[in-house]
Amino acid sequence: MHWLSKKRYVAGLMLPTILVYILYIIAPIMVAIGYSFTKYSGIGRAKLIGFSNYNRLFSDETFWLSLKNTVIILAVDFLLLLILAFLTALLLNNNLKFNGLSKALIFSPAIIAPIIVGIIWVYILDPEVGILNNLLEAIGLSALKQKWIGGAHLTPFSIAVIYFWQQLGYIVTIYVAGLKMVPEEVLEAARIDGASAVQKVLYVIIPMMRSTISSVAILVITGVFKIFEIVQQTTNGGPNHLSETLVTYSYATTFKNAEYGYGMSLATVTFIFCLFVVAVYQLVFRERKE
Repeated sequence: MHWLSKKRYVAGLMLPTILVYILYIIAPIMVAIGYSFTKYSGIGRAKLIGFSNYNRLFSDETFWLSLKNTVIILAVDFLLLLILAFLTALLLNNNLKFNGLSKALIFSPAIIAPIIVGIIWVYILDPEVGILNNLLEAIGLSALKQKWIGGAHLTPFSIAVIYFWQQLGYIVTIYVAGLKMVPEEVLEAARIDGASAVQKVLYVIIPMMRSTISSVAILVITGVFKIFEIVQQTTNGGPNHLSETLVTYSYATTFKNAEYGYGMSLATVTFIFCLFVVAVYQLVFRERKE
C-alpha cells in the first residue's frame, strides 16, 4: 500500500506537466501533421488531398536547396560548438587573469535577441555596406571581398558563423559546469601518474563528461533546426530562395504564400529529419560508450 501511495503521489505531481506538454507540444504537432495532408489556405475549410503535398515536396528544388543549407549550417556549428566551445571552457576553467571579464564577454551574445544579432551582422557582412568588405578594400585586399550573405555559396556558412557567435557563451557555460563536476582527486591522480595536459583531457575529462557532451550535441542539433530570425534578418531567404533553411522556407510557404497544407508538410519533414539526426547521434554515442 505504501508503494501504491507513493506512485499516486508521483503521478499527481507529474500530471500538470504532462497535461501542459500534451496541450502545447503533442497536440500542435498532431494538428500540423493532419494539415500536411490537406490543401488549405488558412481560410475556409481544409480539403483532404492525401500525400500530394509530400509528392510535391520531394520534387521541389527549393526544398532540397533549403535542406542542403540546413545541413551545411548543422555540420559547421556541430563542429565549432562541440570542439571550440569545449576548448574555450577548458581555458575559462583555469584561474586566468581577467577570467571573469572573459566569461562575461563570451556569454554576452547569448542574451541578445536573435533579431538584433541579425541586424548586427548585416552591418558586418553585407556585400555593399558591410564593415568586412570595406575593411578588406581599405587595406588593399579587395580581391578577398566576397558576397558573404545573399549569395549562392557562402550564405549558409555565414549563418553558421553568426549562430556560433551567438551560442558560444551558452554552450561554454554548460561545458564549464560539466568541468566543475570532474573530481579534483581524479585529475590529481592522473597528474601523479605522469599524464600530460592533453592526456588528461582525452582520457580523463572527456570520458567523464560524456553526458554533458551528449546534451550539448542535442542542443546544437535542435537549435540549428530552429534558426529563423537570423536568416530572416540577414537575407530573408533570398535572393530567389538561395539562402532558405527548412524553417524559413516552411514559414514563407505557410504565411507568405498562404499554402498552409504544403507548409505543414515542410514542417513535418523538418521535424522528422531533426528527430532522425538526434536518433543517429544517440545511437553512435551509445555504441561508442559500450
